[in-house]
Amino acid sequence: MAMWGAAAFLLLLPLAAMRFTNGVNWGAGDFMAFGALLTVACGTCELAARMTGNRAYRTAVGVAVAAAFILVWMNLAVGIIGAEDNPANLMFGGVLAVGIAGAVIARFRPHGMSRALAATALAQVLAAVIALMAGWGSAGANWPGDIVVLTGSFAALWGGSALLFRKAAFDMSR
Repeated sequence: MAMWGAAAFLLLLPLAAMRFTNGVNWGAGDFMAFGALLTVACGTCELAARMTGNRAYRTAVGVAVAAAFILVWMNLAVGIIGAEDNPANLMFGGVLAVGIAGAVIARFRPHGMSRALAATALAQVLAAVIALMAGWGSAGANWPGDIVVLTGSFAALWGGSALLFRKAAFDMSR
């Protein structure tokens, strides 16, 4: 219940901010997209909580869902490579596709999920390497540093989730 309440609070924050500043200007589509993202994220976490009582597995799902949520939201809001409408940002959809396909192939079992999230971390790094080598999005003053920091952050989240799934696999095998 707390998770859903927090999601509702997050959805109301931009509405409140719009009353006090001109810097936040959301339309109905923005609220619908954010609400859909929150619903998918919270629903996935709730499903994982019902699937198992293993704390490491639940935490791994939470970390992976948070990383996916932030990655999608950043790409929709401002983009990671240049602006949000830069087609190079579509590479990060491929990162998510690697994770989702890996999870399905693993049938959501912890050992396979560990591998899927490790592959997702690798896909995240490869997307950044491709962007850096191609010079995409280089108009920003802090561009190379930004993409390296963001890639490192996301790779750490994916990798941390992979390690937690590995721990869950070990715990469940005992």
